[in-house]
Amino acid sequence: MTKKERFEKVTAYFKENMPVAETELEYNNPYELLVAVILSAQCTDKRVNVITKTFFKQYPDPESLARSEVPDIFELIRSCSYPNNKAKHLLGMAKMLLSDFNGQIPSDINELQKLPGVGRKTANVIASVIFNKPAMAVDTHVFRVAARIGLSHNAKTPLETEKQLIKYFPDELIPLAHHWLILHGRYVCLARKPKCEQCGLKAFCKYYEKNKA
Repeated sequence: MTKKERFEKVTAYFKENMPVAETELEYNNPYELLVAVILSAQCTDKRVNVITKTFFKQYPDPESLARSEVPDIFELIRSCSYPNNKAKHLLGMAKMLLSDFNGQIPSDINELQKLPGVGRKTANVIASVIFNKPAMAVDTHVFRVAARIGLSHNAKTPLETEKQLIKYFPDELIPLAHHWLILHGRYVCLARKPKCEQCGLKAFCKYYEKNKA
Protein backbone atom coordinates (compact mmCIF):
# COMPACT_ATOMS: atom_id res chain seq x y z
CA MET A 1 0.00 0.00 0.00
CA THR A 2 1.39 3.40 -0.95
CA LYS A 3 1.37 6.28 1.51
CA LYS A 4 -1.17 8.09 -0.68
CA GLU A 5 -3.49 5.07 -0.56
CA ARG A 6 -3.11 4.82 3.22
CA PHE A 7 -4.06 8.48 3.64
CA GLU A 8 -7.07 7.97 1.37
CA LYS A 9 -8.30 5.00 3.41
CA VAL A 10 -7.79 6.82 6.73
CA THR A 11 -9.60 9.87 5.38
CA ALA A 12 -12.50 7.80 4.08
CA TYR A 13 -12.83 6.00 7.44
CA PHE A 14 -12.92 9.18 9.49
CA LYS A 15 -15.25 10.98 7.09
CA GLU A 16 -17.76 8.19 7.60
CA ASN A 17 -17.20 7.49 11.30
CA MET A 18 -16.20 10.88 12.69
CA PRO A 19 -17.66 13.52 10.34
CA VAL A 20 -17.66 16.05 13.17
CA ALA A 21 -14.46 16.35 15.18
CA GLU A 22 -13.77 19.35 17.39
CA THR A 23 -11.57 20.42 20.25
CA GLU A 24 -12.75 19.29 23.68
CA LEU A 25 -11.55 22.54 25.22
CA GLU A 26 -14.46 24.80 26.17
CA TYR A 27 -14.31 28.35 24.85
CA ASN A 28 -16.52 31.14 23.50
CA ASN A 29 -14.07 33.32 21.59
CA PRO A 30 -10.46 33.35 20.28
CA TYR A 31 -9.06 34.82 23.51
CA GLU A 32 -10.62 32.04 25.60
CA LEU A 33 -9.28 29.33 23.29
CA LEU A 34 -5.79 30.84 23.39
CA VAL A 35 -5.81 30.81 27.20
CA ALA A 36 -7.15 27.25 27.25
CA VAL A 37 -4.54 25.96 24.80
CA ILE A 38 -1.71 27.59 26.77
CA LEU A 39 -3.04 25.90 29.91
CA SER A 40 -3.45 22.55 28.16
CA ALA A 41 0.27 21.92 27.67
CA GLN A 42 0.92 18.58 29.45
CA CYS A 43 -2.48 18.89 31.12
CA THR A 44 -5.79 17.22 30.29
CA ASP A 45 -8.56 19.14 28.54
CA LYS A 46 -10.90 18.04 31.33
CA ARG A 47 -8.72 19.73 33.96
CA VAL A 48 -8.33 22.86 31.83
CA ASN A 49 -12.11 23.15 31.42
CA VAL A 50 -12.52 23.07 35.20
CA ILE A 51 -9.90 25.82 35.62
CA THR A 52 -11.20 28.10 32.88
CA LYS A 53 -14.75 28.17 34.27
CA THR A 54 -13.44 30.27 37.16
CA PHE A 55 -10.61 31.91 35.25
CA PHE A 56 -12.84 33.55 32.63
CA LYS A 57 -15.16 34.97 35.27
CA GLN A 58 -12.22 36.90 36.70
CA TYR A 59 -10.39 37.55 33.42
CA PRO A 60 -12.98 37.68 30.63
CA ASP A 61 -10.72 39.49 28.18
CA PRO A 62 -7.06 40.43 27.54
CA GLU A 63 -7.53 43.82 29.20
CA SER A 64 -8.55 42.36 32.57
CA LEU A 65 -5.83 39.72 32.40
CA ALA A 66 -3.15 42.31 31.55
CA ARG A 67 -4.05 44.26 34.70
CA SER A 68 -3.51 41.21 36.89
CA GLU A 69 -0.41 39.95 38.69
CA VAL A 70 1.36 36.62 38.36
CA PRO A 71 0.52 35.44 41.93
CA ASP A 72 -3.21 36.09 41.33
CA ILE A 73 -3.18 34.15 38.07
CA PHE A 74 -1.20 31.37 39.74
CA GLU A 75 -3.90 30.90 42.39
CA LEU A 76 -6.52 30.28 39.73
CA ILE A 77 -4.46 27.83 37.68
CA ARG A 78 -2.44 26.09 40.38
CA SER A 79 -4.11 22.71 39.75
CA CYS A 80 -2.73 22.48 36.21
CA SER A 81 0.80 21.44 35.28
CA TYR A 82 3.58 24.05 35.49
CA PRO A 83 1.35 26.80 36.95
CA ASN A 84 4.28 29.15 37.67
CA ASN A 85 5.43 29.29 34.08
CA LYS A 86 1.91 29.36 32.69
CA ALA A 87 0.92 32.25 34.97
CA LYS A 88 3.87 34.28 33.66
CA HIS A 89 3.06 33.32 30.07
CA LEU A 90 -0.61 34.26 30.40
CA LEU A 91 0.18 37.69 31.81
CA GLY A 92 2.84 38.31 29.17
CA MET A 93 0.51 37.11 26.42
CA ALA A 94 -2.25 39.49 27.50
CA LYS A 95 0.10 42.46 27.71
CA MET A 96 1.57 41.76 24.27
CA LEU A 97 -1.88 41.34 22.73
CA LEU A 98 -2.70 44.85 23.88
CA SER A 99 0.64 46.46 23.05
CA ASP A 100 1.37 44.76 19.71
CA PHE A 101 -1.92 43.42 18.35
CA ASN A 102 -4.57 45.92 19.49
CA GLY A 103 -6.10 43.24 21.71
CA GLN A 104 -6.88 40.96 18.76
CA ILE A 105 -5.65 37.39 18.34
CA PRO A 106 -3.48 37.31 15.20
CA SER A 107 -4.23 34.70 12.54
CA ASP A 108 -0.68 34.38 11.24
CA ILE A 109 1.27 31.45 12.72
CA ASN A 110 4.52 33.42 12.95
CA GLU A 111 2.81 36.34 14.65
CA LEU A 112 1.08 34.02 17.09
CA GLN A 113 4.42 32.51 18.09
CA LYS A 114 5.63 35.92 19.26
CA LEU A 115 3.19 35.68 22.16
CA PRO A 116 4.58 34.31 25.45
CA GLY A 117 3.56 30.70 26.00
CA VAL A 118 2.71 30.15 22.34
CA GLY A 119 4.86 27.61 20.51
CA ARG A 120 4.26 26.18 17.07
CA LYS A 121 1.71 23.61 18.27
CA THR A 122 -0.40 26.23 20.05
CA ALA A 123 -0.14 28.61 17.09
CA ASN A 124 -1.29 25.87 14.74
CA VAL A 125 -4.28 25.07 16.98
CA ILE A 126 -5.41 28.71 16.97
CA ALA A 127 -4.84 29.12 13.22
CA SER A 128 -6.71 25.89 12.52
CA VAL A 129 -9.62 26.09 14.97
CA ILE A 130 -10.32 29.82 14.92
CA PHE A 131 -9.24 30.79 11.41
CA ASN A 132 -9.73 27.43 9.63
CA LYS A 133 -6.24 27.54 8.17
CA PRO A 134 -4.52 24.38 6.89
CA ALA A 135 -2.33 24.13 9.99
CA MET A 136 -1.60 20.75 11.57
CA ALA A 137 -0.91 20.95 15.29
CA VAL A 138 1.11 17.91 16.38
CA ASP A 139 0.69 16.96 20.02
CA THR A 140 1.68 13.65 21.60
CA HIS A 141 -1.50 11.95 20.31
CA VAL A 142 -1.03 13.09 16.71
CA PHE A 143 2.67 12.22 16.80
CA ARG A 144 1.96 8.70 18.10
CA VAL A 145 -1.06 7.89 15.94
CA ALA A 146 0.49 9.16 12.70
CA ALA A 147 3.58 7.02 13.29
CA ARG A 148 1.65 3.90 14.27
CA ILE A 149 -0.74 3.98 11.34
CA GLY A 150 2.04 4.80 8.91
CA LEU A 151 0.98 8.31 7.97
CA SER A 152 4.39 9.54 9.09
CA HIS A 153 7.66 7.71 8.59
CA ASN A 154 10.79 8.01 10.73
CA ALA A 155 9.68 11.42 12.01
CA LYS A 156 11.83 12.36 14.99
CA THR A 157 10.12 15.65 15.85
CA PRO A 158 6.59 17.10 15.79
CA LEU A 159 7.66 19.42 12.97
CA GLU A 160 8.75 16.48 10.82
CA THR A 161 5.40 14.79 11.47
CA GLU A 162 3.56 18.02 10.67
CA LYS A 163 5.33 18.37 7.31
CA GLN A 164 4.54 14.79 6.33
CA LEU A 165 0.87 15.07 7.28
CA ILE A 166 0.18 18.34 5.47
CA LYS A 167 1.80 16.91 2.36
CA TYR A 168 -0.89 14.24 1.98
CA PHE A 169 -4.04 15.57 3.66
CA PRO A 170 -5.92 18.04 1.41
CA ASP A 171 -5.73 21.62 2.72
CA GLU A 172 -9.47 21.80 3.37
CA LEU A 173 -9.32 18.66 5.54
CA ILE A 174 -6.26 19.51 7.64
CA PRO A 175 -8.18 21.31 10.45
CA LEU A 176 -10.53 18.31 10.70
CA ALA A 177 -7.76 15.71 10.36
CA HIS A 178 -5.96 17.29 13.32
CA HIS A 179 -8.94 16.47 15.54
CA TRP A 180 -9.45 13.04 13.99
CA LEU A 181 -5.95 12.00 15.03
CA ILE A 182 -6.12 13.60 18.49
CA LEU A 183 -9.45 11.99 19.37
CA HIS A 184 -8.40 8.63 17.95
CA GLY A 185 -5.25 8.78 20.08
CA ARG A 186 -7.17 9.86 23.16
CA TYR A 187 -9.85 7.16 23.06
CA VAL A 188 -8.68 4.28 20.84
CA CYS A 189 -4.97 4.34 19.99
CA LEU A 190 -3.87 4.69 23.60
CA ALA A 191 -0.19 5.13 24.38
CA ARG A 192 0.32 2.08 26.60
CA LYS A 193 -2.42 -0.25 25.47
CA PRO A 194 -4.03 0.63 22.14
CA LYS A 195 -7.50 -0.83 21.58
CA CYS A 196 -6.54 -2.44 18.28
CA GLU A 197 -9.41 -4.94 18.19
CA GLN A 198 -11.93 -2.09 18.43
CA CYS A 199 -10.13 0.05 15.86
CA GLY A 200 -11.64 0.59 12.44
CA LEU A 201 -8.24 1.48 11.02
CA LYS A 202 -6.54 -1.83 11.70
CA ALA A 203 -6.96 -3.08 8.12
CA PHE A 204 -4.47 -0.44 6.96
CA CYS A 205 -2.47 0.24 10.13
CA LYS A 206 1.23 -0.62 10.12
CA TYR A 207 1.33 -1.03 13.90
CA TYR A 208 -1.50 -3.58 13.86
CA GLU A 209 0.02 -5.42 10.92
CA LYS A 210 3.31 -5.71 12.76
CA ASN A 211 1.91 -6.65 16.17
CA LYS A 212 -1.18 -8.77 15.47
CA ALA A 213 -1.06 -12.32 16.78
